[in-house]
Amino acid sequence: MAERDSVRSESRVKKSRSEKTSGKSETKIGSVISIVLISALAAVLLGAVIYSLDRRNTMYSMVSALNEELTLAEAENVRLQTELESKISAKNVEDYAENVLGMQKIDSSQIKYIKIQTDDVVTIPEQDEGLLAKVKKFFNRCVEYFRG
Repeated sequence: MAERDSVRSESRVKKSRSEKTSGKSETKIGSVISIVLISALAAVLLGAVIYSLDRRNTMYSMVSALNEELTLAEAENVRLQTELESKISAKNVEDYAENVLGMQKIDSSQIKYIKIQTDDVVTIPEQDEGLLAKVKKFFNRCVEYFRG
């Protein structure tokens, strides 16, 4: 029986040792899983930061390109405005009228004066007022009388 007790006690010691080692291995597995999850989360966050920086740089590049286009368009606008002003000047219009259209400046012998009579005046006779207009006029006179 002593042998049985010693075997039982040894088996209990072995069980308690195996339980301690299995508890340690479970905590090691839990630690490894948490480290892997934290590492994955960190990798995802790092990827998100890199992606946002890439998008920002892309947008800055697009803004820069559009600003360059705007500058070129403004320069072209200034050039076209200057060209338009030079073409519309009085000297250019006069040269175009004389050389291209064959027009000439007016001569004093070409001027003719016309007299217009101002005595021609048309008068429209007054028309008879209707009954409502006469009543309205009467009330207006009464109001003016009472107002003073």
